[in-house]
Amino acid sequence: MTLNGIAARSERKDCLAADETDSLARFKGRFILPPGVIYLDGNSLGPRPVGALERIQEVVTEEWGVGLIRSWNTAGWFDLPGRLGDKLAKLIGAGKGQTVVTDTTSLNLFKALASAIRIQQVDHPEKRVIVTERDNFPSDVYIAEGITDFLNSMSQEAGVRYEVRLIDDELPLSEALDESTAVIALSHVNYRTGAMWDMAEVCAQAHAVGALAIWDLAHAAGAVPIDLVGADADYAVGCTYKYLNGGPGSPAFIWVNARHQDRFWQPLAGWWSHANPFAMSDSYTPAPDINRFLCGTQPITAMAMVETGLDIMLDVDVEALRAKSLAMTDLFIALVQQRCGDHSLELMTPSEHARRGSHVSFSHPEGYAVMSALIARGVIGDYREPGVLRFGITPLYLSYVDIWDAVEILRDILDTRSWDAPDFKRRNAVT
Repeated sequence: MTLNGIAARSERKDCLAADETDSLARFKGRFILPPGVIYLDGNSLGPRPVGALERIQEVVTEEWGVGLIRSWNTAGWFDLPGRLGDKLAKLIGAGKGQTVVTDTTSLNLFKALASAIRIQQVDHPEKRVIVTERDNFPSDVYIAEGITDFLNSMSQEAGVRYEVRLIDDELPLSEALDESTAVIALSHVNYRTGAMWDMAEVCAQAHAVGALAIWDLAHAAGAVPIDLVGADADYAVGCTYKYLNGGPGSPAFIWVNARHQDRFWQPLAGWWSHANPFAMSDSYTPAPDINRFLCGTQPITAMAMVETGLDIMLDVDVEALRAKSLAMTDLFIALVQQRCGDHSLELMTPSEHARRGSHVSFSHPEGYAVMSALIARGVIGDYREPGVLRFGITPLYLSYVDIWDAVEILRDILDTRSWDAPDFKRRNAVT
């Protein structure tokens, strides 16, 4: 039997057979994982790629240790944000010169929102609403709230108020969008549930009311096919430490549609975004390209490791990656429902392929304790409030038999109630 559209009655031997014919199995050897661990948290922090340690040693020992300040030129440090951006662009359906790797996702979202709002202030000054999702990653909501608060505190014009409008089950996107909408800012794949938006459809809806569309790709880049240009998106941001395996806290990225790059510069206008940084001018002239979305001096050692992960991803057939992701998430869902169906697990991730990213979430009344017990048994997923067990299904270094074994350990924990031990009781600290 094959594992495309797998039935719940599959056996472990079927998973072993599928692994033997898996065209992506060769990539497992390009990552470093400790023995005895089934790693289902690559959607939060990807594992270390082979070559990352050697690359960082080269940067520290040779480029910094020997090249010293000369390495800004001789080792290409100064051009690194754009060079990495052009590599990453191939994974998100973007053109050359449209992406830079820099700063954090939150800072880049602030830049994108500020740029989009300035465009709307000129083209459609009556548009003052930012639409985002109540269940968006909290920082995304906080950034939207912060920029509206800042704009309102600076406005001296009576009646000019910006606001954040949150969509949810009671206020769907179709009802939230109207002529007052300036910007929508959504995560392509929801961090908690794994639900995925149809990017092209949402962009069309936003543009129909004259709004601009910003996408957070943190849980999408490197996990699902993305076509920013084809979807006619306006801006996108995201991180590199999840599915792109860039290392803990590695720099994020920002993509800006070419039609917006020279409209306005973003407010965090540091010297790296200047048209001529080394002129040391006493006034600001923005770079005439994507570089205007940079800010200050870049963290070169952290950025260097990003390239190691990107180079692996650029070797991957994205359609094969997506096919394996869907087969593995189908398998995981089917096995949990079959083998753990007597327990209080509720699937939160959409069953439809078109609406699913590459992680699967189940809720459980004792979710934190259950996840703690899983981690103690070598199955590393993660926990999100309220009561959500989140499992990252990352096809490059996971096998089908890993999925079987992980579910078997989950079944044993639930059947024996080993999660009820004092060591696994809910604590206040959540990672």
